Amino acid sequence: MDMREGNNMSATDFTFLGLFPDMKVLSFLIYIIFLSYIIALSGNTILILLICLDSRLHTPMYLLLSQLSVMDLILISTTIPKMVTDFWMQRRSISEIGCGMQMLFYVAITGSESILLTLMSYDRYVAVCNPLRYSVVMNSRACLQIAAFSWVVGFLNSLIHTVYTMHFSVCGSREIHHFFCEVPAILKLSCEDTSNYEMILFVTGVVFILLPFGLILASYSLIFLNVFHMRSPEGRNKALATCSSHLTVVILYLGPGFFACMIPPTLYSAEEGQAISLFYNILTPMLNPLIYSLRNKEVKGALKKLLGVGVGSQIKSRRL
Repeated sequence: MDMREGNNMSATDFTFLGLFPDMKVLSFLIYIIFLSYIIALSGNTILILLICLDSRLHTPMYLLLSQLSVMDLILISTTIPKMVTDFWMQRRSISEIGCGMQMLFYVAITGSESILLTLMSYDRYVAVCNPLRYSVVMNSRACLQIAAFSWVVGFLNSLIHTVYTMHFSVCGSREIHHFFCEVPAILKLSCEDTSNYEMILFVTGVVFILLPFGLILASYSLIFLNVFHMRSPEGRNKALATCSSHLTVVILYLGPGFFACMIPPTLYSAEEGQAISLFYNILTPMLNPLIYSLRNKEVKGALKKLLGVGVGSQIKSRRL
């Protein structure tokens, strides 16, 4: 550790051991991570702007998608910028308050995304299985309630777990075997018995991972049954197209989430846990806007319209 960092550290500060400390080409990986962060930041920001500016995207699905993009922006900005700057500045410490805030936002966003993706599957169910009532069931008020419910429940759950996790006393080393303040990594530093609380964490994982997975599976089972009975191939393809993007994002999210929340940390190494966290923190926020933009004609149309207006205004200004 740098001598200046050691002098500036408080007795209550934590120290990150960093991402894959034994990796020889870590600098190359950090540059890839930083590039992925820029892509994720740009993609989600552009998608939010398109949904806000284009009236054709003011539908329940895209309004909920904008909330998902906001969550992805917060998620990726909670962990990646500090990890990258710490590597470049050779600084690996974080204050106890900073660690708690990082944990609060990370747990809140992961929980909120799980709830939002589950309720988005209900939106797809209504759109495919009950299209005549879609505008009545999924109105603007319902979208607002879905978004508010996702945010509030996610943050309440995170607040409880953050406060309880940070109240455990730490004995000896304050080195975190991770690149951010994750709950299991902090619990490993405690000198108290955390087995009961780890069981509560497992139950929470069931509520936020397995229960949403079951509800999403039920929704798509009904959707596929309905699609199977459609006589029109065009209608069948259109129905599947409206669901494929959301289903892909669900798989990207629930896969790492199942590994992180449902499998005990004793069954996998610290490096494997970091790899899963890195996948969820980087690839999922980066791929979400690409999946929705490449697979939806409405989003591509809005982007072309925006670019066309921009190019047209530049040509007009040059002529003047």
